[in-house]
Amino acid sequence: MAQSSGKGQEETRVAILVYDGVTLLDVAGPAEVFQEANRFGAHYKIVLVSPTGGDVVSNLGVKIAVDGSVTDTPPADTFLVAGSDLFPRNPVPWDLADATRVPVAAARRVASICTGAFVLGAAGLLDGKRATTHWKVTHVLAARCPTVQVDKDAIYVKDGSTYTSAGVTAGIDLALALVEEDLGADVARDVARHLVVYMQRAGGQSQFSAPLQGPPPRSPALRTITDLVTANPGGNYSLGELAKHLNVSTRHLTRIFHDELSTAPARYVESIRFEMARALLDQGHTATQAAVRAGFPNYESMRRVFAKKLSMSPSAYQRRFGTTRRA
Repeated sequence: MAQSSGKGQEETRVAILVYDGVTLLDVAGPAEVFQEANRFGAHYKIVLVSPTGGDVVSNLGVKIAVDGSVTDTPPADTFLVAGSDLFPRNPVPWDLADATRVPVAAARRVASICTGAFVLGAAGLLDGKRATTHWKVTHVLAARCPTVQVDKDAIYVKDGSTYTSAGVTAGIDLALALVEEDLGADVARDVARHLVVYMQRAGGQSQFSAPLQGPPPRSPALRTITDLVTANPGGNYSLGELAKHLNVSTRHLTRIFHDELSTAPARYVESIRFEMARALLDQGHTATQAAVRAGFPNYESMRRVFAKKLSMSPSAYQRRFGTTRRA
């Protein structure tokens, strides 16, 4: 049901499912986008619903008054499920998962914000679909929902009439995309400008992930390589040199990397250098200094790795994440 501006336009209902422990920004961010769009010709009616119709308390302790339960309010055109830090750590309660099924069946489109994907997944509403969630828990979603193709880097994913978004503020990106579908790029751009946000941010959510994430390698050989590269990132770490250092064959070393890390030795060394360079940029070093200290042959080789991993240059990364202070 695409919208157009004009008098007499019927309201388009946007329902947001909330519950105790819901992340407040997952609710407020998208709601603000839709409300702002009303200033530019939209006719969104935002309603908050809970499984039982009772008011809920957010993760910040703020009480959220709801308009009713998922079953006693009129069907929504767009049904959003907000996230919570509770669900990556705990199973989704059956009654919360069940509360999504009726409104989803009646809605034109359904979307989750951040870890709200866990609620949709528990309800079976992501089965066989592509989806995303916060970068830190994409592996948990993939384990809980093995039929879901989890995109670890997307800011948001559309699969048919189902949308999922990455962490917290990515709900704003998704809401802007939904407004653009309904009213066009000009209105979405006006909303983004008034909210002082990017209409479409560069790169995926991997640019926000923590350096050197994940547990250290299990095998002593790979831990030795990690320590070696970290201590002297500019060294010669060709396959032959690494194998010689560990006193193993190149074939055996390649097999260890493949079995444990699903990557090649050269790619692993590149990843360590990349994470070191990113940390150096965060600390305020110039791109050239970061390239040298992280062991890259030159700036251009580091730039290619940043473009491949983050879809942005080192200098663009530093502008976004180096400091909150304005020049």
